[in-house]
Amino acid sequence: MTYELYYWTGIQGRGEYIRLALEAAGAPYRDVAREDGDHVIADAGRKIATPSFAPPFLKDGPLVVGQVAAILLHLGDRLDLAPKDERLRLWTHQIQLTIADFVLEGHDVHHPLGAGRYYEEQKPESLRRAEEFREERVPKFLDWFETVLERNPEGPAHLVGDRLSYADLSLFQAMSGLAYAFPNLMKRLGPKYGKVEALCRMVAELPRIAAYLSSERRLPPNESDLFRHYPELDP
Repeated sequence: MTYELYYWTGIQGRGEYIRLALEAAGAPYRDVAREDGDHVIADAGRKIATPSFAPPFLKDGPLVVGQVAAILLHLGDRLDLAPKDERLRLWTHQIQLTIADFVLEGHDVHHPLGAGRYYEEQKPESLRRAEEFREERVPKFLDWFETVLERNPEGPAHLVGDRLSYADLSLFQAMSGLAYAFPNLMKRLGPKYGKVEALCRMVAELPRIAAYLSSERRLPPNESDLFRHYPELDP
């Protein structure tokens, strides 16, 4: 079975959270729009009885799943990237939803008035939003992730249990975006969150992930992505 991932070309975006899970598991998949063009996303959407509101969505045989957290919940068991215990499976899903909240707040720093306007049309509001994000929101989220690692009964190497989960991969991706968009902030804050930083190093060193990160399939971050680097927002 070859999975089919549908997501926009040219950016990592939300599709990257799915790619990392598939790559970590060594699962066969097609990145359909990268092969055939972005038009296939709308083309597929018109034919699906349960269309996703927006990409990414994943086709697993006849099943189509949209929304990052739902896709990863679906893939967790199939790719052995989620605990078998139901309580811990739901806990992993909860962590993933919190990561989604964090990523959305990161995006909204540069688009506080709406995604339909250019950044240059909302710079004053972005400057104000970035200050709160840097001083209040980033520490609040990172405090929570660090606490989750500290309180894991199996030790701080993973967010859940003693094995890699999709939540570990997603936290790595969110932190990668944060480091790109706010390098000065993370130079100041990073050392305060040793367990989060250790988890990110562990993920980056996984053989399949390391191979992926050094491949052409891993697109570089850019200013069309969820996390964007504008120096004025990261003094």
